[in-house]
Amino acid sequence: MSTRAFDYGWAYRLRLSRLRGNHDSSGLREGRGSPVLLLPGVYETWHFLEAVGTSLNRAGHPVHVVPTFGYNLRPINEMAELAHDYLVERDLTDVAIVAHSKGGLIGKTLMLTTEGRARVRSMVAINSPFGGSDYAHILPIRTLREFVPTNETIRALARNAEVNSRITSIYAQWDPIIPNGSFLEGATNLELPSRGHFRLLDRPDLLDAVARSIDGA
Repeated sequence: MSTRAFDYGWAYRLRLSRLRGNHDSSGLREGRGSPVLLLPGVYETWHFLEAVGTSLNRAGHPVHVVPTFGYNLRPINEMAELAHDYLVERDLTDVAIVAHSKGGLIGKTLMLTTEGRARVRSMVAINSPFGGSDYAHILPIRTLREFVPTNETIRALARNAEVNSRITSIYAQWDPIIPNGSFLEGATNLELPSRGHFRLLDRPDLLDAVARSIDGA
């Protein structure tokens, strides 16, 4: 089986397991550490980050998800507004965002707002297309066209680098969905010895790297 097929197979198996099991996020909100907000990628629910959230919750962090996100199909700016509203509604401060793929673009958009600057301490972005994806040129799907490298949202986020120093970008050696890579200028960049867009999301080295970033190790 090719790496690409194995990567997508992992994602589809996760979707099936979610349908079969009880994956309520409310139990993850308990904890005395700094709060964590999970932001999944496009076509994803928070369950793609469930392994990360469970690991951080066991370490004492209350972990939150945005219930209105659905499958993350709306434009980046609109999804950032939903995340913003959740932080205000819950009055969360000193927040660490953990995001996958499109979630990293949503998280950075949120961090650039007034409330985001006040409430969000840092973000760990996993395989996020900060420079867009060249594959978005050939996909006739409106939701994915937002990732074209020349898209104004992508370009605006690239121009606004003031929060990059508070971002850790973690990415696989090879990502079949983001050929442009996930390196972010001015951020802490960490490449893991993994191949794929999804498969690293429950790897022990990824869980350890996220925990170290959030706890400042």
